[in-house]
Amino acid sequence: MKFFVLPGGHTTVSFCHIARCVCRRAERLSNQLHEEQTTSPIILKYLNRLSDYLFTLARKLSQDLNAEEQPWKPRV
Repeated sequence: MKFFVLPGGHTTVSFCHIARCVCRRAERLSNQLHEEQTTSPIILKYLNRLSDYLFTLARKLSQDLNAEEQPWKPRV
């Protein structure tokens, strides 16, 4: 990949991106909790892999549904 992908193109794909966003938030909160008290490292690994999966699923669904991926273009 050479660019970030913006959510959109199809409702199902957008839901995957939203689920990934929620998962990433849970991952950040879990990291904060882990700094305050000992938690199982497997939880952090799981949330990270789940986030990766949801992103991959969104890209696969975009292909399957012939939805156009919208690349993010930073302002220069």
